[in-house]
Amino acid sequence: MSDQVNRFLGDSLGRTLIKLVVVSLIVGFVMTVFGLTPWNIIYGFRDFILELWHRGFAALGRVGDYLLLGATIVIPLFVILRLFSYRR
Repeated sequence: MSDQVNRFLGDSLGRTLIKLVVVSLIVGFVMTVFGLTPWNIIYGFRDFILELWHRGFAALGRVGDYLLLGATIVIPLFVILRLFSYRR
């Protein structure tokens, strides 16, 4: 059992715990310097997804506007070009 745990962790249990404590202290210090908290990260991710969702539907609305605007030029030109090629 101990050999499987060591293989899973990559080292002994004690050394792995010490490494995790040291890395956690360093990451915690860096996050404090930048003013980050775990809740800020979670809320930031949530806000990013919501903003992406809302902007995505706004972009679809703009695509419809662009489609109608372009169609006012493209469709009459298409009809005119088809009429001229029909006569040949």
